[in-house]
Amino acid sequence: MRTWRSEADTQEFATALAARPGIADAFITLHGELGAGKTTFVRHLLRAMGVAGRIKSPTYAVVEPHEAAGARPVWHFDFYRFDDPREWEDAGFRDVFAGPGLKLAEWPEKAGAALPLADLAIHLEPQADESRIVTLRAQTPRGRELLA
Repeated sequence: MRTWRSEADTQEFATALAARPGIADAFITLHGELGAGKTTFVRHLLRAMGVAGRIKSPTYAVVEPHEAAGARPVWHFDFYRFDDPREWEDAGFRDVFAGPGLKLAEWPEKAGAALPLADLAIHLEPQADESRIVTLRAQTPRGRELLA
């Protein structure tokens, strides 16, 4: 557990994570209430990975594809609007997850058991002073490498 006292702390962690070798094909889930800082973290991570252009929340589109430096694919999901985990399967996301690229998922619990096990789960808890309590859970060998 750690505390991000400011957006600069979020950016610092995201930049360090972007430099890790296993990030290119990792699956990272982001947990936290509305306004916890999930999309802000994603923006900093993608910028650090060389993604150019606008990085917006995929709340309405469900997924936003990006291209990181070196033409590496990045998929940013937001399952907030899912009402049934079967929507994940119906949308054809199994193929995306079977392919290369970084996958980032906000509100993964809305996709239920359809999602594969995340390499890294990031839980953000906003505090009254606008800091964030951050819990990082590595759930796979790749996740442990990302946090090493």
